[in-house]
Amino acid sequence: MTDTPRSHDRLIFDPHGGMPRLLAIMSALRDQQTGCPWDIAQDFATIAPYTIEEAYEVADAIARGNHDDLRGELGDLLLQSVYHTQMATEAGLFTFDDVVRDIANKMVARHPHVFGDQNRDKTPDQQTADWEAIKAQERAARAEGRTLDGVAIGLPALMRAVKLQKRAARVGFDWPDVALVVDKIAEEAAELVEARDTMSLAEVAEEYGDLLFVMANLGRHLGVDPEEALRAANAKFSRRFNAVEDALAAMGRRPADSDLAEMDALWDAAKAHERMTD
Repeated sequence: MTDTPRSHDRLIFDPHGGMPRLLAIMSALRDQQTGCPWDIAQDFATIAPYTIEEAYEVADAIARGNHDDLRGELGDLLLQSVYHTQMATEAGLFTFDDVVRDIANKMVARHPHVFGDQNRDKTPDQQTADWEAIKAQERAARAEGRTLDGVAIGLPALMRAVKLQKRAARVGFDWPDVALVVDKIAEEAAELVEARDTMSLAEVAEEYGDLLFVMANLGRHLGVDPEEALRAANAKFSRRFNAVEDALAAMGRRPADSDLAEMDALWDAAKAHERMTD
């Protein structure tokens, strides 16, 4: 059997090859003659969903406190950067070295209190304000003149809502008191009820979106991250519903064999048990 050129590439099979090894592997996977057909067929748009998914899996490993999983998920996320830069290199757009240089330059520029002559004796809030000021200068240099320019469309909707609201708040477009946000929630909820009874599905969806947007704003005013809060609520729901299923299984039954009243009682029991063990 004739060896392929890749079999002679000692770097690919070197367990200590580090970052150059990963770059070489990605290049080999995308090789038009000898690479993987699936990898060759991909482009930026088809890989983007995997990039988002891997970022969430990193967050999931952190939330679970599983550091072995975190190591693996960080590797998966790193691979996404390598994948995109390999495709960019093939298209003559930029290279991995360009990406590394740009982020290194950005970190140095955005931390003048560490790498420059500014005083680092600042609170985290002061440093955050300085960071935002530097980012605003960068946006101005890119001719992003509008307040909301540069807020990525592809962000999760709740996260993007908060970022849009923060940008608007910087120029004074914000409720001065949390009570006014609560009043707005009541108003939007009433409009949603009215839409449910009298309007089309599209109009109901619009009113529902308005309510979610204001709920995100309430979280911002309360200092609560809506994305994190909903993630925690999802975990709590899963945990308690699993307890309901376990209780039914102990009786030799499934949720389909039960009814809402019984499952609601088991839910309350699971909630009470959690509170006792906290």
